[in-house]
Amino acid sequence: MAEESPGQRLPFALEMYEFGVRMQRARIRRMRPEAAEVEVDEAVQDWLLSRPGAPLGDAAGHASSRFA
Repeated sequence: MAEESPGQRLPFALEMYEFGVRMQRARIRRMRPEAAEVEVDEAVQDWLLSRPGAPLGDAAGHASSRFA
């Protein structure tokens, strides 16, 4: 089987990202059923920006200076 190129994998990665955001939105709605849609939107945005467990990058550990 041939290796997929990054361009072929990108749509799948974007779909996984969108699925994760939808899952978090559903979680917030379950936790706060009284919240207005704008509050849910803000909570999702806060979650996306807070980077739980990895405030400086995509994984826990030492921050990389590779692209700094």
